[in-house]
Amino acid sequence: MSAHGSRIQIEVKGVSKSYGGVVANKDISLQVPEGRITGLIGPNGSGKTTLFNSIVGYHPIDEGSITFENREISRMRVPDIARLGMLRTFQQTRIYKKMNCMQNMVISVSHRGGGFGGIFRPARDPETEERAEQLLEFVGLYTKRRLISGDLSFGQQKLLEFAMALMNRPKVLLLDEPTAGINPTLINGLIDRLKRANQELGVTLFVIEHNMRVIMNLAEQISCLAHGQLLATGTPEEIQNDQRVIDAYLGAH
Repeated sequence: MSAHGSRIQIEVKGVSKSYGGVVANKDISLQVPEGRITGLIGPNGSGKTTLFNSIVGYHPIDEGSITFENREISRMRVPDIARLGMLRTFQQTRIYKKMNCMQNMVISVSHRGGGFGGIFRPARDPETEERAEQLLEFVGLYTKRRLISGDLSFGQQKLLEFAMALMNRPKVLLLDEPTAGINPTLINGLIDRLKRANQELGVTLFVIEHNMRVIMNLAEQISCLAHGQLLATGTPEEIQNDQRVIDAYLGAH
């Protein structure tokens, strides 16, 4: 159990990962409680994305342990981890830009966690299409559901990717800089939808974010990495007042 009584959904223990001679993560331990929003911050190159990639199975770790709902996953592959209910989004969106929004939503179900390598045949499954429409409404894209997704703004493409992930009813979503590149006027709407996905749909969120206003407003617990190591973990207030975090990161913001 975590400090605020929730079950621990993701536990990272003593995780290290190197690329050649470069240490990307060194002896990192942190927890993501179920049903909460947890943040991950730190300077560029501090190892945040490497840690996300390790958690969802993009590469094996060198040392340590990663568990999801008490199940060891550090040697599992991306599709197998996705089937357990853990998905991630990316800094650069991964949508099918020549398809319309509805087609993106429908195809995201059958190709969860893996690449798309076939010919797209639109599903004639009314239940899937109804869910797709409901989630496009949820993220504010219902009126654009028949538009080609490559014609959407970057912020709208991120909302589409978020909705595509929600199609798979994930237990946990790892979001890599969800507000990066988004028009500031759209950011508050995105924060609201992230909070609603957490509260109304019950999705645990683990979020990398450089926008301090966003992450302090969004997360209940935040960990800070620097030089591949964990500097501190605490509430937004504790992190904002932690001198190590100020020196390594917040002083530049």
